[in-house]
Amino acid sequence: MAEELPAVSDSAAVAAGPEAEPEEPIKQRKNGLYPGVSDELAENMTSGWADTELRDLKPVEQAEHTARRRAELSARFPGERLVIPAGRLKVRSNDTEYPYRASVEYAYLTGDQTEDGVLVLEPVADGHRATIHLLPRSDRENGEFWLSGQGELWVGRRHSLAEAGQRYGIPAADVRELPERLREAAGPVRVVRGHDAEVEAALTDKVTAERDEELRVFLSEARLVKDDFEVGELQKAVDSTVRGFEDVVKVLDRAEATSERYVEGTFFLRARVEGNDVGYGTIAAAGPHACTLHWVRNDGPVRSGDLLLLDAGVETHSLYTADVTRTLPVNGTYSEIQKKVYDAVYESQEAGLAAVRPGAKYRDFHDAAQRVLAEKLVEWGLVEGPVERVLELGLQRRWTLHGTGHMLGMDVHDCAAARTETYVDGTLEPGMVLTVEPGLYFQADDLTVPEEYRGIGVRIEDDVLVTEDGNRNLSAALPRRSDEVEAWMASLKS
Repeated sequence: MAEELPAVSDSAAVAAGPEAEPEEPIKQRKNGLYPGVSDELAENMTSGWADTELRDLKPVEQAEHTARRRAELSARFPGERLVIPAGRLKVRSNDTEYPYRASVEYAYLTGDQTEDGVLVLEPVADGHRATIHLLPRSDRENGEFWLSGQGELWVGRRHSLAEAGQRYGIPAADVRELPERLREAAGPVRVVRGHDAEVEAALTDKVTAERDEELRVFLSEARLVKDDFEVGELQKAVDSTVRGFEDVVKVLDRAEATSERYVEGTFFLRARVEGNDVGYGTIAAAGPHACTLHWVRNDGPVRSGDLLLLDAGVETHSLYTADVTRTLPVNGTYSEIQKKVYDAVYESQEAGLAAVRPGAKYRDFHDAAQRVLAEKLVEWGLVEGPVERVLELGLQRRWTLHGTGHMLGMDVHDCAAARTETYVDGTLEPGMVLTVEPGLYFQADDLTVPEEYRGIGVRIEDDVLVTEDGNRNLSAALPRRSDEVEAWMASLKS
């Protein structure tokens, strides 16, 4: 990584011209090696560059869908200015940033993923006029393109405003002028909070938390039912995830020689080659770590004879993520007790999957899966029955711990801001995508169960589309039944 930015001098700003001069001086790194920029170098850097403007660009694939989504948003909030920021870079350490990911609300409505972007819907007589506010290119007349840490020669070319307008089907404007415009705006305004402090500061006397929350809730509920583009992206994410699981099985011997990090790294390679990233921190939990629901340290040993709980998902370039879990025997064969627990979770998941259909209550698949697990726990003598008592008191939760699934989409736990009555207490509709993921977890220090159970954690998770006549398991390409898992693993290692 390059170690410093050059300093900017007054002469560089002059060379760039008065219109291009930055509002604030470009900061020099304290211990930078160059003390300044000579007039000659500043002048030299303004010339000799080819025209790289891209013309006749095609709209992004989801442009027609984002236009429809904006129209639905417009209809919900007539006469109000709506402000949806993409968010800004976040510092990881000193002058390095975390990989950028645009806010879900912004990407859902625009298809763009540019940092600092802001979508504004201005009320007009027949609805709203949408404008996407972005940073323009750091053109070659402006010293910023090579002097700023976010300049083009440091982090890469960004689209011009004209190019962005073609790609997203929305007129584009300079985002640097937006805060002042927002401060001067009149009439009712709503903003999606938590992504851009400067935008929120410009609107501080114009918005209320209650009204802004209504906007956030609407945009969350709008994603409950996926359109064809979204379903296709989720299937792409799942298909890549299946290949990532295959990659892991093929190198389990190397994971045994190193740690869970080898599993994590192997899956990450697939995610970065075929997608944007992983959709969430990979859970590569071997042995008793499988009993920690969100084990993302991934620094433990992978041992023959133990189980590996791998919960991972590839995120597509359009930011839709898979979320799949398989619990695999590291040596390729389940022990008797591992199989007993695994098969119980499989039977529970089968009951949950059977309950996913249009018109069913969202809670139905959870209740069906939990009943099977409660029955198994009573049958094994681990909790006193009858089953109805166990379920009424929630006694099975000592070992099942979590809910049996959640909505899936651009967030791994999608639509989280939706009202309870439309989500958890709602009804399943065609186009909804959710996970079905029961589990049993016997902690290593749980003295209420026989020793042979302790340290065993099993979860099986699939991504399921609600269809007109039932459901479709998007991740069905990954075996689930214990004997099929063993045969699949053997075929990959042969």
